[in-house]
Amino acid sequence: MSDLAQAPALSLVIRRRLVLGVALFLIVYVGGLAYVKWVPYYHKALAAATLHTIGSSILSGKSATPPPPGWGAALGFARAYFAAIWQALLLALVLGATVQTIVPRRWLLKHFGRGGAAPTLLATGVSATGMMCTCCTAAMVVGLRRAQTAVGPTIAFFIGNPVLNPAVILFIGFLLSWQFAVLRLGVGILLVLGLAWLAERRFGLHTVSGFDVEPAPIERENATLGTLVMEWWRFFAWEVATILPGYIAIVLLLGALRAYLFAPTIAHAGHGPLAVLVLAIVGTLFVIPTGGEVPIVQTLLQGGMSPAAGAALLVTLPAVSLPSLYIVRSVFPRRLLAYAAAMVAMAGLVAAGVTRFAHLT
Repeated sequence: MSDLAQAPALSLVIRRRLVLGVALFLIVYVGGLAYVKWVPYYHKALAAATLHTIGSSILSGKSATPPPPGWGAALGFARAYFAAIWQALLLALVLGATVQTIVPRRWLLKHFGRGGAAPTLLATGVSATGMMCTCCTAAMVVGLRRAQTAVGPTIAFFIGNPVLNPAVILFIGFLLSWQFAVLRLGVGILLVLGLAWLAERRFGLHTVSGFDVEPAPIERENATLGTLVMEWWRFFAWEVATILPGYIAIVLLLGALRAYLFAPTIAHAGHGPLAVLVLAIVGTLFVIPTGGEVPIVQTLLQGGMSPAAGAALLVTLPAVSLPSLYIVRSVFPRRLLAYAAAMVAMAGLVAAGVTRFAHLT
């Protein structure tokens, strides 16, 4: 027997405990996102609609160009970046540990434990509620993959969170154009579903049977509140130790080099195919907080960057980054991460091509 539904029956005590675990996780998920994302971005959307701004570019501040490379540029960028994302990152680490500890594997894998259209579409829909940047999403994805979720739905959740963020799509519409907003949504959906399909085709459906599942701590007969707390701390500490040091180092490096990555001759004056290609690659590697791509593109367009290059950055900047790929390095095959980066850059080129040929502004 290989169906989760055919696994041995659970005692009444464990069934009640599992229902409580799912309910507690959903409370943390909904409450945390409401505090960190939903309410703040509701007010930010109102500001975008009325004031036509959501702040200055994290890339260059109020200046037209990034600061010269160096330690000061690295620290300045890191301070601005972590000030913008620390609450969401903390929530993501908490959720990553919580999903491994108190969410029953049976319930989780029933919805996300196998490939196919239904789990992928469900994961894509759930991702739109997260509104997280790629690095914060990556911290959650580590917990999901360690809880044995399938490759396809999890990669859809990973990419869908930053790309299909409804608040950011509104920001794009209010601050840039609704044509850009529709383009971002359309290319984003194709990117998420296409990458999930590729992940399943190349790396298997990862279908898990009821008897192959390693039970979550809350599913164990001898689980107590004390053991659950200890397991939660163990998962949380592992995430912090394996994610944060390298993550911080890469953010500092990118902050230090941003003047080279977004050189004025390319970012401002480059209108040819080569310049768009370079910006698509840079956008794939660079790291930004949620919605950071909008003021970046707004500033660069005002400095003379072509709409096609702007469209490429609107897709590539939020989707993945060098730090987010580093964070999920232990839970996805390396080749899949290479495919993901390549597909994000290609999606940026598609957005640029559509913008150029449709004369979008």
